[in-house]
Amino acid sequence: MTTHWILGPGAIGRLLAHSLAPFIEVSVIGRRALPSRQLLTTPEGEVCFQHLTSFTAEQWVADTPTPPAFVHITTKAMAAEAALSSIASVLPPSTPLVLWQNGFYAQPRITQTWPGPVLCATTTQGAYLTGDDGVVHAGRGPTFVGDLDNQHAGLAAFLAVLLSEAGLTASAVGDIRSRLWQKLAVNAAINPLVALHGVRNGELRGEAYSGRVVAVVKEVTAILAKEEVAPPNGGEGDTAWLALVWQVVENTANNKASMLQDVEAKRPTERGAILGPLIERAERHGLRCELLKGLDRKLAQVEAGF
Repeated sequence: MTTHWILGPGAIGRLLAHSLAPFIEVSVIGRRALPSRQLLTTPEGEVCFQHLTSFTAEQWVADTPTPPAFVHITTKAMAAEAALSSIASVLPPSTPLVLWQNGFYAQPRITQTWPGPVLCATTTQGAYLTGDDGVVHAGRGPTFVGDLDNQHAGLAAFLAVLLSEAGLTASAVGDIRSRLWQKLAVNAAINPLVALHGVRNGELRGEAYSGRVVAVVKEVTAILAKEEVAPPNGGEGDTAWLALVWQVVENTANNKASMLQDVEAKRPTERGAILGPLIERAERHGLRCELLKGLDRKLAQVEAGF
């Protein structure tokens, strides 16, 4: 079986489809079918066209397709379980899933309920949509793949090789849980601020926002220390976490973060999957997290106006 299904044709889903299509058969599944002719703009500004097979979930299930080698779920975190349910009737229970969600919400829930292997992928590849037929690859970064119980190392290694061949530099890791918390920390420092102020990632380096980034990272660092999540790259405390955040900001300076894309499109954000776990852990440990709570309240107010 060489087919990979990509469930959720958002920015990361379409970037993944464009990257994998030259190597394997790819089917893109969403709430509505997209034009088959799809456009990718690379970080260097090169424009590439590719024909991608796109279906709605209802069409796909009705066609009784051949089971896939992998199903990549690239929806928003809060939609992942419903998306999986929409195609579950035609999936063998042993089918490997790959979860690409931000935060730490869908991953443990689906890992507990799906009978087959569940891999989690975390990436700092930056991408945003330009319409039904276009995606911009706005910045490159590493991708890490593994499973929460560290029981599928061989499968993770196989997928990492394929992703790397497709240009999405990937590594299989045994500590994906920590990597997911690291990505969550980065998202918490970047996404709410750019979404609320309508700026691209690189603008956070400026005087208007850099101090707020530092303050958010301090709150996040205290929470993750209580959760015994080691600072990234062998560093220590705030310094290590802040260095990681600034590196991602630099690598994705021209990117529109996913939360900003959601706000611009007037759809619910992933605040519950990104800020929610941090706030919940802070309260569990008796820590103050007024900045994180404030960002969550402001995003809730924005969403209420949609």
